[in-house]
Amino acid sequence: MALDNSYLQYPERSYGMDHNRYDWSMLAQRKPVQWPNGKKLAVWVNVGLQQFPLDQKGVPFKVPGGMTMPYPDLRHFSLRDYGNRVGLYRFLKAFDKYGVKPTFAINTELAEQNPYLLDVILKREDELMCHGWNMDSLHFGGQEQAAEAELVTKSVQRLREISGQAIRGWISPAKNQSENTPELLKANGIDFHCDWVNDDMPYAFNTNNGSMWSMPLSTELSDQFVLMNNLHSEQSYVEQIIDATSMLAAEADSQGGRILALQIHPWLLGQPHRIAKLEQVLAHLAARDDVWFAHASEILDCYTKQQ
Repeated sequence: MALDNSYLQYPERSYGMDHNRYDWSMLAQRKPVQWPNGKKLAVWVNVGLQQFPLDQKGVPFKVPGGMTMPYPDLRHFSLRDYGNRVGLYRFLKAFDKYGVKPTFAINTELAEQNPYLLDVILKREDELMCHGWNMDSLHFGGQEQAAEAELVTKSVQRLREISGQAIRGWISPAKNQSENTPELLKANGIDFHCDWVNDDMPYAFNTNNGSMWSMPLSTELSDQFVLMNNLHSEQSYVEQIIDATSMLAAEADSQGGRILALQIHPWLLGQPHRIAKLEQVLAHLAARDDVWFAHASEILDCYTKQQ
């Protein structure tokens, strides 16, 4: 029996997407972008510096990568801390060796409680993004708007205060948003967020407080997703990055510049048995003559100037 026509009639029904967060467009039909010096690939290496509370509340869900055992889950808590104490410094040596310009997405509570970490990044003049307050301070549907507004403001403004940076970008803990998160980010002067993973290039993102940008930080290529979610090997991780690089470069030949965005975590790839795999990836990218290593906001600024 055919459905009654009224079944398909609702306020947000429209071509492409049933919402007004952005205008529908096909990637291959957009205006091509040119990266500096004719490079095909803008490579954005995004490092997640995270604070997982030992007394995790898990409201409304346990964040991926968080505590899994009864309190006190010292095994997992200390492993996450390992990344900020040891693994990060292996990252920095690799970045310097291969000429990478990383962007650091940091929980504000971590930056506040560990000024030595903040000093290391600021001395390098690398870009900071706000990664929320901590990994247990989630943004979610049905959250009281006033409470979330306070959380966003505290996270963004405090990170600006202690870092002296503009803090233009945002990634939510677990990449999870409420229906109000974009409006709150824009109200706090955030230019772009990285929570939506539905594109390979930046796109204009509408909020009730004005337009911002969505940046394409791939979940599929995240070390955490590949190694912990898909349970693939470290070598498979390397192969997937290389495959993605080849595909995006091939598209760039006919459709304009592309972005390769890599989300990595020092508590995962900073381990002594894995750091060589990260170096293998970076060595492959550095050896290509069509790669431009850049901070997230540099890539966005270059893109938007051409739109």
